[in-house]
Amino acid sequence: MPKKFLRRYLKARRHQVGSRLPRWLGPLAADPHLFHLNRHSVSVAFFVGLFCALLPLPGQTLIAAPLALLLRCNLPIALALVWITNPLTMAPVLYLTFKLGSWILGTPQLDMAIHFDWAWISQQGRLILLPLVVGGVVAGLLAGATGYLVIRGLWRWTVVREWEARRRKRLPPAGDDRR
Repeated sequence: MPKKFLRRYLKARRHQVGSRLPRWLGPLAADPHLFHLNRHSVSVAFFVGLFCALLPLPGQTLIAAPLALLLRCNLPIALALVWITNPLTMAPVLYLTFKLGSWILGTPQLDMAIHFDWAWISQQGRLILLPLVVGGVVAGLLAGATGYLVIRGLWRWTVVREWEARRRKRLPPAGDDRR
């Protein structure tokens, strides 16, 4: 079932997208795992996509693509999940990851009297950057691991449910004594 559900929404096939990848990628572009829909490929793609989505960096897609190539997971899913943090969700995500990083590092509350001069910007940048990066990496690892485990569990649950349905279909009805 997960394979059928995902296949319905992922119209791009390996031969269509693979021809658009740069030639310097060589054997990586021909890797079938980049476009297959199996439990390993999809669950690792969820880890990569969710991890990169919560990194407080510009160009998260440029980080997710090489990670997906390196870990041999589904490239379209990993790249699509990066867009969880879009212009509408970026501010709350950055705020929450900063709060998480501040809590982990034990940094005090910041005085946010705003002065638009270079000294204030560089001072606040030094105070904000470390908690933001630490919070983003920790939140990304937690979200990625959760996504990985949830996809693996859902995939297994669906496969077992389909096995049980096929087994019940093969069994004769109760009370049927054809022997």
